[in-house]
This record gives sequence, C-alpha cells and structure tokens, in this order.
Amino acid sequence: MKIILVNIAVFLLANIFIAALSLNEIRENLVLKYAALPADLSKLPTRFYTLFTYMFLHLDLIHLLFNMIWLYWMGKIYSDNIGSKRLVSTYILGGISGGILFLFVLNLFPIFHLNTVLLGASAGVMAVVIGTAVLLPELVVHLLFIGPVRLKYVALVIFVITTILNFSDNTGGKIAHMGGAFYGWLYVVQYKRGRDFTKLFSVFSSLGGSKMRVAYKKNISDEDYNANRKTKQDDVDRILDKISKSGYESLTKKEKDFLFSIQK
Repeated sequence: MKIILVNIAVFLLANIFIAALSLNEIRENLVLKYAALPADLSKLPTRFYTLFTYMFLHLDLIHLLFNMIWLYWMGKIYSDNIGSKRLVSTYILGGISGGILFLFVLNLFPIFHLNTVLLGASAGVMAVVIGTAVLLPELVVHLLFIGPVRLKYVALVIFVITTILNFSDNTGGKIAHMGGAFYGWLYVVQYKRGRDFTKLFSVFSSLGGSKMRVAYKKNISDEDYNANRKTKQDDVDRILDKISKSGYESLTKKEKDFLFSIQK
C-alpha cells in the first residue's frame, strides 16, 4: 500500500503542476525532463536519480490504475508468502533492472530514437507479477467470468499481452517490462535455493525510528532443539503439501501466519 500511495501522490503532484499553470505542454516536458528516465546516456550524469524516480511517475490515469491494480493483487500474494520487505526490494530492483535494460538496448541499436524517455511502474510491477508466479506457480486464483486459473498461466498471459504483442508500440517500455520480468524470475529462483541477495534492504529499513527489542532466551538441550526443529519442518511440509493439492486459499489464517513468520 505504501508503494501504491507513493505512486498516487506523485501522479497527483505531477498533474497538478502541469494543470496549475498555462503552457501545459511546456510544464509536462519539464516533469518528463527531470523525473522520467532519458534514453540518451549523455543526459544521465546530471539525471542519474531518474533510474529510481521514473518507476513512480505516471501522467496518465489509466496507466496508473492498471499498474496499481496488478501490484495490489499480486503484491498481496507475494508479501503474504515472502514478506513485505522483499516485495519492496523486488519492485525497486525490478524497476532498476528494467531501466538498465531500456538504456542498454536503446543505445546498442541505432534504430531507436534516443530522445525518448521511460516512465511508469510497469517494470517493477512485472517483477512482482513474475516473481509471484515463480514462487507459487500452482496457486489457483479465481478470475471474474473465467473461474479458477493457475497463477503461472495468469502471469504468462499478462506478460504476453503487455510485453510481446504489438512490440512496435511503446517498444522502450516493453523492453523495460522484460528487464523487470527477468529480475523477478531470477530473484525468486535464487530465493528458493536459499540465496537472498536483497538483505541490504532489510538493513536500511531497520535504521532510524525502530525501537530496540531485547529478548531473553532460555538455553535448551540439543535433543529439545532438534525435536523442535523437526516439528517445525513437519508443519512446513504439511502446509506445502496442502497448497500443492488444494491451493493457497485453502490454508487457515493460522497456517498462513505460520508460513509468513518462518520466512521473515
């Protein structure tokens, strides 16, 4: 919700700035100049920050709504299973990956015009969509007018429709989608293998305003420790087996909370 609120706030501020003064076209160009990511590498030294700001900038309401709906829906599933901090890191690093691929491809091939700019949350959202599908490919979701569909097929259709079809239209944005999708896939694949390379985000989010908590733990024997560990693993295996058979929605709130707690 915080990511969504930031996107909405930037959308409102940008459009208020454009509408409040005359010469709207000039004002819109100023917003794009200083907040969108330019394809021209010669402009990056003074606008390096746009590799971050572009992923929160929308000027079109439909563009904003589409991205935020998918982010809310997929992000809820993603954060419930992998944690909200990893959701934030996936969105941001997916957006950066999309921006880097956008810059690389448009500067590598001379057929593209370098006076274009990149804006919108699509690359970060695509990272979350693909990451969610890789995390829970067999999860069954119920779509209006369609019915139950496995999450991997939903993500595939989204990717094809928004990225592959009509590639000549908004080519730069669709290249960014690919960069975001690749990051989402790579991150979750590595996460499933026990490698989480976004722990730095957890360190930063823990700095500032957080209160220190002191916990006192009672020493237990090796036998008790091993027994507790085996019990927890048995619970995890049982829940995962239930998900594979009946889907994530079949879990009780207690089971969902347990899965979330062991992945923090």
